[in-house]
This record gives sequence, structure tokens and C-alpha cells, in this order.
Amino acid sequence: MSELGNVSVLGQRVDVTSYDDAVDRIIGWSRNGERRYVCVSNVHMVMEGHDDVRFRELVNGADLITPDGMPLVWAMRIAGSKDATRVRGFRLMPLLLAAAEREHISVGFFGSKEDVLTDLVNASKAKYPTLDVAYHLSPPFRPLTKEEDDALVDSMNASGARLIFVGLGCPKQETWMAEHSHRVRAVLVGTGGAFDFLAGDFKEAPVWMQNTGLEWVFRFAAEPRRLWRRYLRHNPRFVALLARQQLRRLVRGERVAVR
Repeated sequence: MSELGNVSVLGQRVDVTSYDDAVDRIIGWSRNGERRYVCVSNVHMVMEGHDDVRFRELVNGADLITPDGMPLVWAMRIAGSKDATRVRGFRLMPLLLAAAEREHISVGFFGSKEDVLTDLVNASKAKYPTLDVAYHLSPPFRPLTKEEDDALVDSMNASGARLIFVGLGCPKQETWMAEHSHRVRAVLVGTGGAFDFLAGDFKEAPVWMQNTGLEWVFRFAAEPRRLWRRYLRHNPRFVALLARQQLRRLVRGERVAVR
């Protein structure tokens, strides 16, 4: 498998990948029993990393970082990556579930609320009848004690799940994956809101909004109380900082930013 190219977007690495490439890599790692973690990045994640260097380093340590949002794809193309394409969490996840079913790879779900997780497990078993869902847990919404955390890791490893989807929300899920990837014998994939989509609790935005980068408007209208701070704080700064980054590249004569 060829080495991935990548682009730095405000200091965060974003990989040049595709759905087929991401599925092949993740399923291959899972089949081999490797310990890896995968981040699905968007403007929110990039800006969290811009504001917190430690978090950015945790994300950059991932084995794969896919561009979930169109603004990241545009930033990659402007930087010189003409082949950059969007790889969304809620579309990647069902592709991975289907591949795991074909390859007889046990999967797990970690995160979200109990009712959402129950709906997700039921929906997955209905759509992929021979899929082995070996593990699922909705953790408490508080920091775990060391004893609780050790028991959690033991239960994950004992389940035999080799591909575990993590839905704790950004930045919690990326931090958790980075801190636990060396202890959990599985590939960890942070899919965030994909749990809600696949459980049937959320609807996706119209295609035209997805393609024009206006999906955030659709999501904001659905959850204004939860999302208003994120969008008002991050989106305008992302545009301004990205413009400054590109201007610096032009001044320095950096024609290609893909590595």
C-alpha cells in the first residue's frame, strides 16, 4: 500500500485519501490485529488543535486523518493537493461495517448515550446480519477512575473486537484514542456524530449544502443551543487564519504543500 500524501492545515496534518483507500487501510490493520487510531477531521478539530498545541499533537499522531469537511478539502486543494477528496465519518462507518462483516472482523461501539447506542447496535445488526458486534458501551459522562479505566480496557480486549468505533465527540474522543491506542488491541476510529446518523436520530443535510460547505448551517438549525458557540467561535477564525497561512505560502514561494 502506497504512502499517504498529506497537507498541513493550520498545523494539523490531513491525509490525501479516499473511501476505498481508508477502508483498505483500516480493515487491513484490523485483520492483522494492529493497534492504531484514526481521526475524522473538520474545522472544529483543526481549530481545537490551533488553540491547544497538545491536542494538535495527539491528532497528528494518528495513523490516518481523513478530511471530513469540505473546507478542509478546499484548503488541501489550494495548498496543491489536486486529488484531495472528502472522506466523511458517517459515510466511512457503514463502509467499514460492511467490510468487517465480509472479513469476519468483530467490531465494537464506544460512546454516546445509552439509547443512541442501543439504536445503533440494532440498526447495525439489521443491516449487517452476520456482523459480529462484540462490544458496546456508553461510558459515564465523567472522568473514570484508574480502576474503572483499567476495567474498561480489559473488557474491550476480552471482547475480541478488532475494530472499535469511538463516539465521544471532539476533542474528547481524539484525546481518548491517543491515550488508549497502545493499550487497546484494536483499530480505534473516531466517528463523532456518525453514531447519531446511523442510529437514525439525525438526518443529513441536502446534497447541495454538503457540496457547497454549508452543511454547518443545516446542523446549526437542528441544534442551535449546542452548536452556536462552536460555529461562531471557530468558523470565522478558520477562514481568516487559513487566508493568512496561504498568503505566507505565496510570499515564500511554496508552490506545493503536499508531502
